Amino acid sequence: MGQTKCETPYGAWKSPLTAEFVSGSSKRLGGAAVDSDGRLVWLEGRPSEAGRGVLMWEGAQSGSFPEEITPPGFNVRTLVHEYGGGAFAVKRDNVVFSNYADQRLYKQSIRGDRTPLPLTPAYENKAVRYADGIFDGRFNRLIVVREDYRQEGVEPVNDIAAVSLNGEANLEPVSLVKGKDFYMFPRLSPDGQMLAWMEWSHPNMPWDRTSIWVGKVSDDGSITNPVCVAGGDEGVVESASEPQWSPKDSICKVKFLLVGDQSVGGKVQSLCPMEAEFTRPAWIFGISSFGFFGDSGDQIVCAYRQRGVSHLATFDLSSGSLSPVKTRFTDIYNLFVHGNEVYFSAGSSTDTLSIVKVCLAEGKAGAGEDTVLWSSLGIDLEPYKPYFSTPRVVEFATKVEGETAFANFYPPANGYFVAPSRERPPLLVRSHGGPTLEASTTLDPAIQYWTSRGWAFADVNYGGSTGYGRAYRERLNGQWGIVDVNDCCSCAEHLAKIGEVDPKRLCIDGRSAGGYTTMATLVFKDTFSAGASLYGVSDLKCLISDTHKFESRYLDNLLGPEDVLEKNTYDRSPIHFLEKLSCPMILFQGLEDKIVPPNQARMIYEAARMKGVPIALVEYEGEQHGFRKAENIRHSLEQEMTFFARVIGGFEVADDIVPIKIDNFDD
Repeated sequence: MGQTKCETPYGAWKSPLTAEFVSGSSKRLGGAAVDSDGRLVWLEGRPSEAGRGVLMWEGAQSGSFPEEITPPGFNVRTLVHEYGGGAFAVKRDNVVFSNYADQRLYKQSIRGDRTPLPLTPAYENKAVRYADGIFDGRFNRLIVVREDYRQEGVEPVNDIAAVSLNGEANLEPVSLVKGKDFYMFPRLSPDGQMLAWMEWSHPNMPWDRTSIWVGKVSDDGSITNPVCVAGGDEGVVESASEPQWSPKDSICKVKFLLVGDQSVGGKVQSLCPMEAEFTRPAWIFGISSFGFFGDSGDQIVCAYRQRGVSHLATFDLSSGSLSPVKTRFTDIYNLFVHGNEVYFSAGSSTDTLSIVKVCLAEGKAGAGEDTVLWSSLGIDLEPYKPYFSTPRVVEFATKVEGETAFANFYPPANGYFVAPSRERPPLLVRSHGGPTLEASTTLDPAIQYWTSRGWAFADVNYGGSTGYGRAYRERLNGQWGIVDVNDCCSCAEHLAKIGEVDPKRLCIDGRSAGGYTTMATLVFKDTFSAGASLYGVSDLKCLISDTHKFESRYLDNLLGPEDVLEKNTYDRSPIHFLEKLSCPMILFQGLEDKIVPPNQARMIYEAARMKGVPIALVEYEGEQHGFRKAENIRHSLEQEMTFFARVIGGFEVADDIVPIKIDNFDD
């Protein structure tokens, strides 16, 4: 006979998926590569070490433990664009990485003596930063994207530069390509004779309008005769991305995929036109969505997304045929190829973030089995499966007639508890960041923390999210603070209407841009009973003036053209309309955040406190944009849940948590 479930109100269920479990065991993944022997090297961020980034090396024998490459005192992380990515590069037995504390590049051997040797000069205040490096054996150098803050009072200068690998630590890198606001994906041809790269300028983001260029690498190492091969037509809006060289076409052409749009004029041939996204928004460096495999140079393995779900496939250049590769994963990205082995980051509703390897036999698409080489949890999940909620995609009508949006809906799940028969669960709606990012289907212990305690959870892919095509993403153009707000409300209202959740206990939270959507929803709508903002934006004007270069013109598209920008910036800033706020809110903020500075949270906290609205503000020393320290991840998760339990009522959390003071509630 099965075990009798304990009848307990939703939200009050006990669960082994504690905040400590979530914060301490979920490691970040910062990219992967292989060494000369085909052994995997990857970068993992450890909340248990204050978010420190550590390079790991796959064990020499099957089943053997991996080795930690990065010595104590070093933290592998770059701050280019603030979001970073592409913080290390591997060539044979050597690795070059960016060290967080000083942002210098260091060279290190994987085998033998692993003492890191500095390659770039030391500058005060992390003034020069590097990312997306590739080795150039012809000149014994690393070609990188550089971001230079040394000139005060102006935006940092971005360029493509060359860093010598000859051991001269104070040698200034040499600029190779400059003049545009931003650069990504410097990629050398196999013979080292040509360099391809992506560039763009304000006010565009890399998914709005970009161009791909190719230049000749001269005998002195400089880049000459640059030619635009995609994105150069002013009459066509396109975002070409991810240039890669075919192994057999080392000089004559560069092959790359486009983000849902095509060039005209004969410069670029569309290899596989279909309603899908073959790359991801370039928020960080180091993304990769396809690669060549086999000896012929005619085989590509790629990952693409349709309606928010990833698919793996091979593409034959000679026949033009796309063949699916079977995999259980629904979220696939950062794909690269080594011989006939393809590696990628992946997840699914039953798999946490992982590094996966699949062996592909040329001409036999789909052959081979996948092997998980690394997992962000690194533990046996079997004992926890009774506490996991499996999401289903919910499609709901938006406020715009004829349009729909999507959410990943997680019902409450716990194998040992059941709620009273007539009770419906509280709902937490999450508004993802970006705002042009997306809600992932990868197993997330932080979501299961809620659902295993009796909460329903809706991760909303509102209009503007990626994964659904350019038209869907561009719903947010000029409409940030309207479309996202309306879609989050519509999702909650839909779930309440069909009886999935309690309409009187609807909550919302979000991080960064999602925090803005949360605050805007609480101020301008009355759908939700409470909300939580984690490093969210309260004043759009301050965001424009205070934020970093990468996003400094982002709002030009999100809020409208110049003639309405100032008005929309004011009208959609929650800080100006707090007289409309009537429900409780909790704010979490890192004190070293350069993307959304702490004054954003403090302004809304003080205004709400003076108005008499229940409000709480939690600030964390040493945290930036996105919490990396295990103790702060744990604390914010526990306090958010306890805050909601206290202000919406109906249950008490089962965990032993000391709640923080809520102003205008505990007085």
